[in-house]
Amino acid sequence: MRLHTLIGLLAASISFSSLAAPKAAEPATVDANQAVLGSLPFHNTKAFEDARRGFIAALPDGQVTDSDGHLAWNMAAYAFLDSEAAPDTVNPSLWRQARLNAIHGLFEVVEGMYQIRGMDLANMTIIEGQTGLIIIDPLLTPATARAGLELFYQNRPHKPVVAVLYTHNHADHFGGVKGVIDEADVRSGKVKVYAPYGFMQHAVSENVIAGNAMARRATYQFGALLPPGERGHVDTGLGKALASGPLSLIAPTDTVPDNASLTIDGIEIEFQMAHGTEAESEMMMYFPQFKVLNTAEITSQHLHNIYTIRGAAVRDASAWSHYIDRVLERFGDQAEILVAQHHWPIWTRDEAKHFLAVQRDLYKFIHDQSVRMMNKGMLPGDIAEQIQLPASLDQEWYARGYYGTLRHNARAIYQRYMGWYDANPANLNPLPPQQNASRMLEYMGGMDKVIAQAREDFAQGEYRWVAWVMSQAVFADPDNTEAKALAADALEQLGYQAEAGTWRGAYLMGAQELRNGSAASHRATGLSPDVLKALETGMFFDLMAVRLNAQQAEGKHLVINWRLTDTNEQYRLNLQNATLTYRENAQADNADASISMTRETLDTILLRQSSFPAEVAAGRITIEGEPMAFFGLLQMIEEPPSSFPIVEPVR
Repeated sequence: MRLHTLIGLLAASISFSSLAAPKAAEPATVDANQAVLGSLPFHNTKAFEDARRGFIAALPDGQVTDSDGHLAWNMAAYAFLDSEAAPDTVNPSLWRQARLNAIHGLFEVVEGMYQIRGMDLANMTIIEGQTGLIIIDPLLTPATARAGLELFYQNRPHKPVVAVLYTHNHADHFGGVKGVIDEADVRSGKVKVYAPYGFMQHAVSENVIAGNAMARRATYQFGALLPPGERGHVDTGLGKALASGPLSLIAPTDTVPDNASLTIDGIEIEFQMAHGTEAESEMMMYFPQFKVLNTAEITSQHLHNIYTIRGAAVRDASAWSHYIDRVLERFGDQAEILVAQHHWPIWTRDEAKHFLAVQRDLYKFIHDQSVRMMNKGMLPGDIAEQIQLPASLDQEWYARGYYGTLRHNARAIYQRYMGWYDANPANLNPLPPQQNASRMLEYMGGMDKVIAQAREDFAQGEYRWVAWVMSQAVFADPDNTEAKALAADALEQLGYQAEAGTWRGAYLMGAQELRNGSAASHRATGLSPDVLKALETGMFFDLMAVRLNAQQAEGKHLVINWRLTDTNEQYRLNLQNATLTYRENAQADNADASISMTRETLDTILLRQSSFPAEVAAGRITIEGEPMAFFGLLQMIEEPPSSFPIVEPVR
């Protein structure tokens, strides 16, 4: 999953008791969810056996607190999932996945290999080497990673951690690293950290530039501010939920080459890279002595995201399929067990080969059929509405759209090749959303008529249409309480019907914010200290550039030299044409100002522990030339709001 550095910083700042109460399922929703029961093989309960196999122990109360006493993980809040029958307000297929993801604790895969599952969004795999432990993917936060390791130590011999492997550059797979190892031990060589090529670049850069928008949208994708319950949050599909708290990061000591075979603390590992698919930097691995294949997040017990609805570049579904086929070819006849860094294992060779073939064909089918229809002139909405999996895939539980969906992944394939424009000139330069909505309501007879008609359609179960047309009404008049209430009601019913945890989260978050307003997220101001240390200085200037207020910069031309004295870095910044650019290893003779500081001072400012004026006053930043040139540039850099509107227009 493309979880990025900021997801671990999201937590509710909202009192659930203050929220308007969710409503019951409408008759059309009850009927739709009942119909699911007859369309899928619910009689096949083998996944529950597979998910429970090897169980050793769980946290007694299902909760994890961090070092400050804050609740980082709370599986106890999902006790309502004990019921086998889905309530009317949850799609039965998603309910099944939610119950599977609620099976948590320490599990044995084979003697010497164990997994912590259901104690964060991802899994932590623990291998007993000759002298110590090898940990694969130490979860999202140090609190949950530490709790997982402590649970392991309560049930297995206490050996030191000698190596950590990051399978890929998403934060739920590295953010808890300081809960299992100490950075001093890494610097001394006592502990090794392995990662695929490009890991650090992508782990740090992935969401720095667009991080604010992605963080806000992620609250919808993950339902981060929804209270757990039958009418609220039940699951993300990929895992139960996101742990709460800051993430950590320790840079790798060793880069794993493609197709490498390494022996780490007596454990032989054969690696298979899969760059540019589920993550930009990702590796799978096979353990010959255990006969276990670990596919990282390239395979999972559902359909993954080709496009993630929080916002991201579209992934290469064709290459994704190719890499799955590659491990099937290399290891299919050797592996007796398949594990991954989300969900539960596949326990036999034949089942693993079948699973890999299904996952391979799933991504290739969506790619190929979307492109086929695209080449016939069909538009994204047409493709999403008409594409259907063949029955052989549709009836496989691990092809269901609990995280990605067939519909939005098909749209993503179109986007990857064609972009946002559908080639219809009428759509080349449309009116902006709020103006478009106002004119549309005029043509439809005005607000009162539109709401009256929408109420009739709502009564008929036309929730997709009502949600869309009431969104237009809200954008035309964001103070219209009737339009907002009806829009919320329609989104809520769509959420209750959604099979994807991500769609349920988005629909129910939209309904909640229409009824209650958007609540500010408790997001750490500034970057995580560990991510900040790994941030290239040039990326800081890129971040400044995308936050430059062009109106304020209009007509100004500034040249500023910037030196970091402790790292011997030099940059030349140029503000011209309302655009900020920089050159590395360069200084201008005619600079308006020359700034000198240490990287440590810059980090302190970025962590919001100080400010540029304070550091200038303290003498830790020196300015040669015109100080107002420097401060004038800083005044043009704006701070984006963390909770901008989504279901209402930006005012």
